[in-house]
Amino acid sequence: MVDPMLQRALWAACLVFVGACASLAPSGDAPRAPLAPREVQLFRGDGTAASWSELVDAAAAAEVVFLGENHGHPLGLSSAAALFEDLLARCERASLSLEFFERDEQSRLDDYLAGVSDAATLERRTQRSEGNYPPGHRAMVELAKSKGRPVHASNAPRQYVRIASQKGYEPLALLSWEQRRLFRVPDELFTGRYRDDFDRIMTPSGRDPRAADEQARLARVFRSQQMWDWTMAESVFLALERDEAPVVQVIGRFHCDFRGGTVQALERLRPGTRALVVSYVDEVAPSALRLHDVGRGDFVLYVGPSAD
Repeated sequence: MVDPMLQRALWAACLVFVGACASLAPSGDAPRAPLAPREVQLFRGDGTAASWSELVDAAAAAEVVFLGENHGHPLGLSSAAALFEDLLARCERASLSLEFFERDEQSRLDDYLAGVSDAATLERRTQRSEGNYPPGHRAMVELAKSKGRPVHASNAPRQYVRIASQKGYEPLALLSWEQRRLFRVPDELFTGRYRDDFDRIMTPSGRDPRAADEQARLARVFRSQQMWDWTMAESVFLALERDEAPVVQVIGRFHCDFRGGTVQALERLRPGTRALVVSYVDEVAPSALRLHDVGRGDFVLYVGPSAD
């Protein structure tokens, strides 16, 4: 499970970073009225306009659909749920995979899906709240349940991620098989744009990212980030091995924007996977794809600013 403090820091800094970039859209773009989930403004990643039906067609043809969301965004999550609903109507073997549930919670999810427990029991046993189980996530779980489709708790439990951050990956190799099946130690740590953006976003103002102590801190945090990436990628990989496609992985968009992070890990585990990245951007819808969003996803959807 992603550490809430890291997520808040990551996304707050991310929004500051992208907000400073240039734009292809006219500077006078005015805020627009809230739209229905299927009426949000969307573009292909190359900047060409796209329709909702084209998005659904592309998602139905994929093996994996990464829904890169802004955690808790009402319109973004309701749009993601609408896309999942339309996919379920087209793809009888589609499944759902959620970042916000950790692998050691899988049996509790399965109990709920099978009718062994009720919703209140699921929420109590997994310590769900509005913050980590917003209405959009809940709607997707209910859609999967209504169609008898699997829901995967895809993320690494936080106690193991904490060890990776504080002590490195080596102590994790000493754990039992039963423990080790709950996470994936990264096969490699990515460099390039994903790491560069991570370091830029996670470096506090006034700190020198080249300083030895800051590089050590960033390395620790990036070990956590990559353990999330590789564990979620492996969860998707295992679902594909069970012939569940498309697998819809709901994930914070930094993990998949520009085909970084979790997408990179999946491509290492399963080269050639047809993965579609859908990025929900919490900015006012422009008349053209903004420059800093070119290539962010195969499709980029604008859902308006986050409430906070």
